[in-house]
Amino acid sequence: MSTKSERFGKQTVKVKEDVQKMGSVAKDAAQEKLGQVRENASAYYEQGRVKVHDVVGTCEQYVRQQPFRSLLIAAGVGWLVGRFWKRR
Repeated sequence: MSTKSERFGKQTVKVKEDVQKMGSVAKDAAQEKLGQVRENASAYYEQGRVKVHDVVGTCEQYVRQQPFRSLLIAAGVGWLVGRFWKRR
């Protein structure tokens, strides 16, 4: 027959093993979730990059088709930004 301290020691070892297993499972789950987040972030980054590229292309096309109007718009925007900047 084992003593109470021996049983306590065995139970402590079992609890330690269970905690280690739970930690390993949690680590694996966290790594899997991190992989999913990375994939999603990468996909969003690529979508944003494509959209920015499209907008730049559209702006370039507009400037080529309407150079004088584009110059006036740029001057107007610059003037407005300068006025707001000066107020600060």
